[in-house]
Formats: sequence, structure tokens, C-alpha cells
Amino acid sequence: MEQHDTQHKEHKNTGYGIYILVWLGLVSLTLITVSLAGFNLAGLTVVTALLIASVKSTMVINYFMHIKYESVLFKVFIAICIIIFLVMIILTFFDLTYRPEILTK
Repeated sequence: MEQHDTQHKEHKNTGYGIYILVWLGLVSLTLITVSLAGFNLAGLTVVTALLIASVKSTMVINYFMHIKYESVLFKVFIAICIIIFLVMIILTFFDLTYRPEILTK
């Protein structure tokens, strides 16, 4: 009789090549972020930096933390945590719209 272990799934064995490619992507995105700091993009500077940081964090979470190979339920829980975090940040800074001294400066 064969004994099947349903608790432990086989993860796809990724080689070192994918880690090197992800690392090169992270380094290149960091260089892009640093180079964009020298340009005057007005209000888009922060948005661009946050978008690049989001891409970088997604790469780290998926490959170095191995979330890419986890179950869908685990990914849903992570997404819920991120959404709650973003809502808390938005609610924290929402009061800035009601401060006239900041808007006049």
C-alpha cells in the first residue's frame, strides 16, 4: 500500500537562474528609481516611485518568499491583509483634506 501525504505538496523546483533574473530585475528597478529622483516630474515623482516599489515588492514576495507556489487560500489571506493595511493608511491620511494650514502652504 502506498501512503499519500496530502499535507505536503511538491513545490516546483526553481533553479538559480530565476533567482538571478529576479535579482537583476530588482537592481535595475532600483537604478531606475534612483535615476528618476533626479528628474522633475512634479506630482508624478511619488506615484512613480510607489509603483516601482510595488513591482519590486511583488517580485520579492512571489519568488524569494515562495508565495507564488502557495495555495490560493493563502494568497487570498495575504491580499486581505494588504487591503486592510491600505485602507488604514488611506484613513490615516484622509484628515489632511480637512487641514487648511497644510493646503495654503
